[in-house]
Amino acid sequence: MRLPSVEGALKAKARLSTVVLETPWQPIERWSKKLDATVFLKREDLQQVRSFKIRGAYNKIKTLSQSECEQGIVCASAGNHAQGFAFSCRDLRIKGTVFMPLPTPKQKVEQVRMFGGDFVDIQLVGDTYDDSQKAARVFQQQTQALFIHPFDDPDVIEGQATLALEILDQAQQDLDYLFVPVGGGGLVSGILTIFKALSPNTKIIGVEPVGAPSMYQSLQKQHVVALSQIDKFVDGAAVQKVGDLCFEISKKHLDDCILVEEGRICKEILDLYNKEGIVAEPAGAIALAALEQFDQPLKGKQVGVLICGGNNDITRTPEIKERALLHAQLKHYFIIRFPQRAGALKDFVNDILGPNDDITFFEYSKKTSRVNAPAVVGIRLQSASDFEPLMHRMKAGGFFGDYLNNQPDLYQFLV
Repeated sequence: MRLPSVEGALKAKARLSTVVLETPWQPIERWSKKLDATVFLKREDLQQVRSFKIRGAYNKIKTLSQSECEQGIVCASAGNHAQGFAFSCRDLRIKGTVFMPLPTPKQKVEQVRMFGGDFVDIQLVGDTYDDSQKAARVFQQQTQALFIHPFDDPDVIEGQATLALEILDQAQQDLDYLFVPVGGGGLVSGILTIFKALSPNTKIIGVEPVGAPSMYQSLQKQHVVALSQIDKFVDGAAVQKVGDLCFEISKKHLDDCILVEEGRICKEILDLYNKEGIVAEPAGAIALAALEQFDQPLKGKQVGVLICGGNNDITRTPEIKERALLHAQLKHYFIIRFPQRAGALKDFVNDILGPNDDITFFEYSKKTSRVNAPAVVGIRLQSASDFEPLMHRMKAGGFFGDYLNNQPDLYQFLV
């Protein structure tokens, strides 16, 4: 497999000139003040398919011969590559099949259907991207359709690299750092291809979710690692195995790869919406969420951050809010042992809860044969510092049974 190049990216830019939007490069005052730096966002959430993925998919498909197009094409995707693929199929009038994981947010599935129209057939298969990819490969063998990889392909990488060419044209000063979301590695490989050739002093920082650290683990072990399990919440970056070509490029050029907790990402999604009016999906917000935990000083630096996608399903908002509160240590779940007597709940509310504590979840079933009966109680705090005093009062009053936040096997039934 050939290596992607600057020359290839420039050819891709020409192919995409009438299809891909040049998305804004805009300052974000909130983070610039917080870090005492100059922070810019590359707004790929404003791309016409609301993510950067159209760049790689369209560039790859545009390079196909007539005979290859007539065979049909197929892809596997957790959502955004599928949308770029679907748009390309309809625009270039090529029949395509998309394999997507069953848990893919409904919003992304509907977008694929809208962009592809009659030119795309959607198959929902498996729990993860990797499951869908296996099904797509079987389909490829059965039909001789051409597989359009979402990241591990030089033409796809060069399409994503056009984003980096835009940044270099738009940025008025040389960047010190650029924070890039990492899923399978195609985007960061494209960024590295351009920046290491044209702006070698810019440090490229890859960012992954804690629940799907495929690139991080691979770099640590110096070979591609296939994760046995991943948290699929950050669906745009939830990949069990990065691309081989992407890994080789990252191993050679990536300056750092850091992990961000899913709850921190959720907080950034809410902050972007409430403070900047930006709709970002989890993978779209991950790079910005990483800034506060980066271990190098950013004061006075020129910093770029990729908002790589805005395909967020509004029905996920309650879960996003819940995860954000948990991360901030403002939401806690307990097993509370209530004495089975009249007034026990009143005593708990009056004597145990603090003045700003709020019960948000309560499940109780009276057991007539017992002195005490357990209830599952969710409590929201105004400040994380209120947690220890609350625990002390519950134990002193004989109400404490167990703490559930750090017991994932139990806790998953609540969140």
